[in-house]
Amino acid sequence: MLEIGTTVLTVEDISRAGDFWRAALGYVNRREPSDDWVILDPPEGPHGRASIALSKTGYPQHYPPRLHLDLYASDQQAELERLRSLGARDVDWDGYPPDADYVVMEDTEGNRFCVVEAPEWFSGEE
Repeated sequence: MLEIGTTVLTVEDISRAGDFWRAALGYVNRREPSDDWVILDPPEGPHGRASIALSKTGYPQHYPPRLHLDLYASDQQAELERLRSLGARDVDWDGYPPDADYVVMEDTEGNRFCVVEAPEWFSGEE
């Protein structure tokens, strides 16, 4: 049996990236960060929701990144504004389909993620 336990994002600044992702997701440090590694867990613990690890690797990001996160939002516009205030940036991308329910952004380190309008995810109506 296999499960995804942690998604690892490469970063240049552990402190800056940790601050962003803790504020964005409400996650907490599993233990005190080192100079090159931190694991962030949901506040109720790592079981049930995926953890994120931040790793300082010393090599530049690949552009475009080969992996991204999809973050589901109950109120997409409110979350987009909140994430921008935390330092997230919109990605200039011309690949949106006409009926896109997502917006492509990047964190303070250039790791991309999509903010998906998904109120049904939170209401249990999937």
